[in-house]
Amino acid sequence: MTLKPLHKTVLIIAGPAAVELILTSLTSLADTIMVGKLGAYAISAVGLTNQPRFIMLAVFIALNVGATALVARFKGQGNNAEAEIVTAQAVLLTTGMAALLTVPGILFAREMVLFMGAQPDTVEAATAYFRILMIGFVPTAIPLAITALLRGVGETRISMRYNITANVVNIIFNYLLIYGKFGFPRLEVRGAAIATVIGNCAACAMALYTAFGSRAKSDPGRASNRASNFIRLRFRADTLRPNFPMLKRIIRIGFPSAAEQFALRVGLLMFTVTVTSLGTAVFAAHQIVLSVLNLSFVNGQAFGIAATSLTGQALGRGEPESAITSSAACRKIGSLISTSMGVLMLVFRYQLMGLFTVDPEIIALGAKVMIFAACVQPFQSSFQIYAGALRGAGDSLYPAISLAAGILIVRPLLSYLGVSVLGLGLIGAWLALFLDQTVRFFLIRVRFASGKWVHARV
Repeated sequence: MTLKPLHKTVLIIAGPAAVELILTSLTSLADTIMVGKLGAYAISAVGLTNQPRFIMLAVFIALNVGATALVARFKGQGNNAEAEIVTAQAVLLTTGMAALLTVPGILFAREMVLFMGAQPDTVEAATAYFRILMIGFVPTAIPLAITALLRGVGETRISMRYNITANVVNIIFNYLLIYGKFGFPRLEVRGAAIATVIGNCAACAMALYTAFGSRAKSDPGRASNRASNFIRLRFRADTLRPNFPMLKRIIRIGFPSAAEQFALRVGLLMFTVTVTSLGTAVFAAHQIVLSVLNLSFVNGQAFGIAATSLTGQALGRGEPESAITSSAACRKIGSLISTSMGVLMLVFRYQLMGLFTVDPEIIALGAKVMIFAACVQPFQSSFQIYAGALRGAGDSLYPAISLAAGILIVRPLLSYLGVSVLGLGLIGAWLALFLDQTVRFFLIRVRFASGKWVHARV
């Protein structure tokens, strides 16, 4: 089958992003599988820390949305000077804010996991895990900023390389430190946290090496193996000092995404607290299925990245119809893949659960709720791709509204109704998750179909 040129372009951007995101998610799965050998308490301890940490990362994700949209426009315009200013401002702002958030993360780690509903058998392990992760918060945040900049101009292969390396480092040290192999101490859950920090430090070093790299001398029009052709970190007087007009543009685009991320994390936090009330074994089953669902997210994320990059560049060239066509192509391919993934999840749900645990009760319960994870696939990916297109245009408000409606209204209310009123347990919680995702999809579909987003000002 011969692919259309547009579809090839979509796959060139989405392909490396998908590989990177899949391997990152597989690393997260490996963490869960490896600590799962220690017992249900370990799975719960690792899972409990996800939402507090992501709430703290939300501000960086939001800033990255603004930076991504701007560098995509500048790429379309061929404006290298402005792109360098955005790059420096984004990296410096990320570093400073991450350093500020590290301290409360370390000091209040125990309070955070207790607030999440940690059971007595998971409190100590979850506290230690979260505290170690926060020690490495700065090298966790910096690669996110550089990756977002690279994605904005479609250079996803570069970030793929350093993120894959970091994931491999993480898995190796997981094996050494969780179980105490080859003379390393047996640190169990703490070992998984240390391995994650080591992997993030490796990603940070490689990302900075990439951003500081020079273009290939033999061909100024092409990037070297270690450097971007467009995203370059240059510390000069005009890039080091605060550029308030540029920062205002980054924040104006990113602020709705900050609200979106905050709403997402608060909603997920409420959802997690509801599920933890069902007990450690039930939460372990929930966490396993959630890990599989998170892996399936990468398809929508990858094609959403492609939609962001292609939309921003098309609008930078003054081609709104091209932005709409490119985004529609991203959604078409992404939806086909996600539907296929849903079918596989449905057919092999028992085998997937068996990768994480041998407990028959957890396997049986997890297999039931994985049906919802399978059915939600096309809605989940389509929302992410449409949202990516809107963010690439600078219209980050509507994705935030759509997500907030689902995660702050639909999911909490229905999960409370299903769990606490109807007594459906984990099934009730996952039914609420399914309805949340479908509501988000239909809301953002209306906005995309209107075409108004192509006129957003950045």
